[in-house]
Amino acid sequence: MIGMTRKTHDIPCTVEIAQTPDSLKAYVVLEGMDPGPGDKVIVHGAPTRIGFGEQGTFKCTATIIHAGPFTRATTRVLSYLELTELYEIGFSAGSAA
Repeated sequence: MIGMTRKTHDIPCTVEIAQTPDSLKAYVVLEGMDPGPGDKVIVHGAPTRIGFGEQGTFKCTATIIHAGPFTRATTRVLSYLELTELYEIGFSAGSAA
């Protein structure tokens, strides 16, 4: 497919990972760019495991692969439909027991 190359950016990011008795979390903070609907983010060099009771902050690189117009529009429509499904589940009539 000629002309179908996707635009990519490599940017620095910070990865915060913790596995403690109180929480299990992994956050990625991108520096200088926010992904849009349908974009993909690949983090390079982040650890995939951390010991119990440990937490750490790591400087890494992330690649953002930008979605094309069709994928971006499809993602917006599907996310809207998923959100309205949550409304139906969250506010449906039922017993209070």
